[in-house]
Amino acid sequence: MLIEFIKTDFDFKDERGSLTQLVHGGWNQVNYITSVKGAFRGDHYHVYNKEAFYVISGGFKLSLRHNKTNESAEYNIKAGDFFVIHPNVMHSFLYTEDTALISMYNRGVELKNGTKDIQR
Repeated sequence: MLIEFIKTDFDFKDERGSLTQLVHGGWNQVNYITSVKGAFRGDHYHVYNKEAFYVISGGFKLSLRHNKTNESAEYNIKAGDFFVIHPNVMHSFLYTEDTALISMYNRGVELKNGTKDIQR
């Protein structure tokens, strides 16, 4: 499996604004990321981590390739998309708009042995 689109745990909206609960457990590291239109990021994979992304605003072209099976796919990702990339899946982002997103790792990039779970 290259990618798994998932749903938020909870969404609430009224005249004051909105609240979106992405998850309520199972993730160890959470990052807020911004990227400008035209930026290229990623081009790596994680051996041990599942990585989830929630796109707050903007969009990008997501390219995926599994390191063991060579299965590949591309997706046009937009604001509101929420998905998980599984271990051993190379992922690259070409930002088609200025973008803000949340990324979450189930284990965290910094491993207990002092190395990082980022492979190129």
